[in-house]
Amino acid sequence: MHSLMVCIPSFRSEDSAMERGYTVFKIDVLTSGRQHSVEKRYSEFHALHKKLKKCIKPPEIPSKHVRNWVPKVLEQRRLGLEVYLQTIIMENEVLPKIFLDFLNIRHFPSLPKTESCGSLDETESEESSKLSHQPVLLFLRDPYVLPAADDTFTNVVIEGVIHGIFYPDLQPK
Repeated sequence: MHSLMVCIPSFRSEDSAMERGYTVFKIDVLTSGRQHSVEKRYSEFHALHKKLKKCIKPPEIPSKHVRNWVPKVLEQRRLGLEVYLQTIIMENEVLPKIFLDFLNIRHFPSLPKTESCGSLDETESEESSKLSHQPVLLFLRDPYVLPAADDTFTNVVIEGVIHGIFYPDLQPK
């Protein structure tokens, strides 16, 4: 059984100058004792649904065509989306990575088999499934072995090691 619980306690209307108002659903995610919330529009659920179809058999998603300004209809949609998420969690031993990404879950136990099924923001090409690793932080020298600023003598050993690790191609003068 997954240590993952989701519910959609509420929704709110979002008015924007760019488009007519839309509804944002608040999803509470409880995983391994930690809780966080994400907000998603119905269109994002719909996009998730289309991607999930490629790797699992997701449950029915609440209809796309509703009068989404009627409070009662919105309440039904909220409930429907909540059941939708909960059913996916119940019916799948292994949750697809896209689903975890959607809920903004970074570290989830039992993930080894989930990689096969794409991620939310990738384009559909084969290329994109190859991971590309970008360094997040680049040090040109090791920050942990830098001599103190008030050292009058540079530490030849440390300098040599740093030189060897970070500039292996540079010949010493």
